[in-house]
Amino acid sequence: MRVLLVEDDLGIAEPLVEGLQRQGYDVTWVRSGRDAIAERNHDVVLLDLGLPDVDGEVVTAGIRERSDVPIIIVTARSDEIDRVSLLDLGADDYIVKPFGFRELTARIRAVTRRASDRASTLSDTVEFDGLLIDHRTRTVTFNGSEIPLTPKEYDLLDCLTADPGAVLSRDEILRAVWDENWWGSTKTLDVHIASLRKKLGSPDLIRTVRGVGYQFAGADQ
Repeated sequence: MRVLLVEDDLGIAEPLVEGLQRQGYDVTWVRSGRDAIAERNHDVVLLDLGLPDVDGEVVTAGIRERSDVPIIIVTARSDEIDRVSLLDLGADDYIVKPFGFRELTARIRAVTRRASDRASTLSDTVEFDGLLIDHRTRTVTFNGSEIPLTPKEYDLLDCLTADPGAVLSRDEILRAVWDENWWGSTKTLDVHIASLRKKLGSPDLIRTVRGVGYQFAGADQ
């Protein structure tokens, strides 16, 4: 497995590279955000937020514009807003310094497994009564017009449309779209649902099932 490590601290990077290589990972180490954005063809990215040239949020967005590679944020920041905003930009998971090496490798296995599962089960396109989802390009059109979605809005719509008509609980959606061990406010789900409804221009496509969660109802429109 090819790992891109983005870390400017030599004292952190060198033991990480050595440990990952001992586990059989093929590691590329870069020290700047610009170098990270320029890199290609990796299976997972470990991204430190405290880079000297480009903010971690910018690097996350830059990588996500060109690739669906799983991104794990490595951060010393403890405030919720940083983590939530990075997950919304398209990061797949985060780990807070200091962390154990076994925990890190477990996170790597988890995000790459989820990415592999998604890729193996999705057809190139899915269509429901004017709503077209192209998994290959991660684009969405509705009634012929492209809908600009953030990475997390796309993942949320993808989750809801994977089983049309099924009622998904809030916990199921949070685990699938955000993180298996999501600890943050569940209000972020409501915010994203409201944004999706507004962008699609058809609130009835996504129904609220009171006391349970949400249902994609496009299949029976």
